[in-house]
Amino acid sequence: MMLFKLSVKNMKKSFKDYAIYFVTLILGVGIFYVFNSLDSQQTMKVLSSSTYDIIELMVQMLSSMSVFISFILGFLIVYANNFLIKRRKKEFGVYMTLGMGKGQISRILLGETVIIGLVSLAVGLVLGIFGAQFMSLLVVKMFGGVMDGYQFVFSSKAFVKTICYFAIMFAIVAVFNVVSISKCRLIRLLSARKENEQVKMKNPLLCFVIFLLAAADLGIQYYRVCHPDSLNQQDVGWIILAGCLGTFFLFWSLSGFLLNIMQRSRKFYLRDLNAFVLRQIHSKVNTMVFAMTVICLMLFVTICVLAGGLGLNYNFQKMLGEMTPADVNYAVYYGEDENERPDADKVLSDLYEEKKGEIFASDAVQMTIYQSEELTVAETIGKDKFSVGGMVEFSAEEMQEDIVKVSDYNRLAGMYGLSKLEVPEGTYAIVCDYEVFEKIRNPLLKEGKTITLNGKTYTPAYEKCQYGFFEMMPNHANSGFVVLPDDSVQESWKSEEFLAANYQADSKQEREEKEKLAAALETEELAFVSKIEIVEVSGGLSATVTFMAIYLGIIFLISSAALLALKELSESSDNKERYEMLRKIGADEALIHRALFRQIAIFFFLPLLVALIHSVFGMTFIKIMLESMGKIGSYASILATAGILIGIYGGYFLLTYFGSKRIIRNV
Repeated sequence: MMLFKLSVKNMKKSFKDYAIYFVTLILGVGIFYVFNSLDSQQTMKVLSSSTYDIIELMVQMLSSMSVFISFILGFLIVYANNFLIKRRKKEFGVYMTLGMGKGQISRILLGETVIIGLVSLAVGLVLGIFGAQFMSLLVVKMFGGVMDGYQFVFSSKAFVKTICYFAIMFAIVAVFNVVSISKCRLIRLLSARKENEQVKMKNPLLCFVIFLLAAADLGIQYYRVCHPDSLNQQDVGWIILAGCLGTFFLFWSLSGFLLNIMQRSRKFYLRDLNAFVLRQIHSKVNTMVFAMTVICLMLFVTICVLAGGLGLNYNFQKMLGEMTPADVNYAVYYGEDENERPDADKVLSDLYEEKKGEIFASDAVQMTIYQSEELTVAETIGKDKFSVGGMVEFSAEEMQEDIVKVSDYNRLAGMYGLSKLEVPEGTYAIVCDYEVFEKIRNPLLKEGKTITLNGKTYTPAYEKCQYGFFEMMPNHANSGFVVLPDDSVQESWKSEEFLAANYQADSKQEREEKEKLAAALETEELAFVSKIEIVEVSGGLSATVTFMAIYLGIIFLISSAALLALKELSESSDNKERYEMLRKIGADEALIHRALFRQIAIFFFLPLLVALIHSVFGMTFIKIMLESMGKIGSYASILATAGILIGIYGGYFLLTYFGSKRIIRNV
């Protein structure tokens, strides 16, 4: 009981030392609960069955990710605990001098671990429970549901899961503490504060050469990710490895020549406490190379997944509205043998006339899609093979271009709200909305690329691809189809019969009822695609990716900020005597605090700066790989990511500065 009281007393006395630890634990617990409680939220009751299935998939993926997240948080908790143990080794040495055994010290630490665990779990769970209510609103918005009144929801499953996962983490911490204390000797405990890392001076010239090589390596990798057409899947792994090594040697080399360069500017070097600050930076960069590399790469992942995930969902939702201008599409394909072809046009026209008024409105458009063996993709793009994003290669000779009559397309364009085309006799137009193919086709169209059909030559009616599509899709994936004058199209080229229609409905409920009736008409030969289906499935998958990105991004951000904060606090604790020496030689507190602020700011923002540079090219690569999804990076997503970075990373920076200021004051 006495040892437990001592644990409580120590906790109260060292509360400010535990501030970073508490904040990290509380945020970790809260976020863990929020993302594992999605399946219990009120939102699930108001979503459609298809969307529900998607959320179930999302929940399973988040649950699997939580295992990975728990390892990250577990490592972070052990690392943070190690910092606290290091801070108090002299205190433990005093306990042993007074006759206290290692077992008793271990029980004191166990009591502190239990208290920390209980308090952080309690506060974190309260934060998570209330945070989950806001998450419910976000889920509704992202998945298109409508809430009928608010209802407070508590997830017992997520509650128990969070307690179990973090209980295991704290148990590991307790074991670590016992092992750590059992291996310590009294003399080392009493002199722990005097121990410091050995700093070896490096050759400035060698470091400068390494810096240039590291910068050149990163420059090459930046160029490669911006030109993925020349890459294959194996190259991506090598780029990541080279980028990690380049980042490591960048930080390694900085410690060797940065101080040397600054010393040459005597005016700067001798101003205020700059000489002291630079010496501190030099020693710490020299011993924190690996840590700063890891932190930089974690920040890089954070920025990319947050900006990419948020931008993907925002633009995907916007794009879904553009790509689903009608309620439903039907398609019937003609057989390859002309003598065995079904009357596809009659199948669709009869279907529409029979169900018009009951299911469909009167503004439907039926059209025929044609194909000719004379007109392949190889003919229009001028090469036998092409690749998408440099990753997947296709044979252009084996792919026939879709052909549409200009009158049919213009009727569909009027329904879809697209621009109508003018295609005079002897000309053709390409309709495309996939940026990858636009970049291939546009130069050829500008040069006047001709095509030949049935012995007749056609020239481009436009110098570039015209935006448009005929089949509704979840993204911009129309690689292009050819629009010809009506008289140039032969009936023997018939390939597919297509129908675009709207439901006879005035409300969302009526539209959902018509959707069930329309879907029931689908057969083996009659393909069915609907706006509701596309929005629910594709929008749901987009939202799933976004949730996973937010989950992973925030955890990585907290982990990187906490690692750096704890490292800086540990360095401040080890260098207390240096700051006291500054006071003895006449430096005032304001000057010392400015010097401390500059040190911490440099170590927080140097890896962030490098991570931001990495992220510019990382986001460019993601954008190129996902061009069919629209613009991944948007101002809204960038601002949201910046807000999260400032809030969490900036918060840890301020906590670190004030914590370090208190440490160097209490000599």
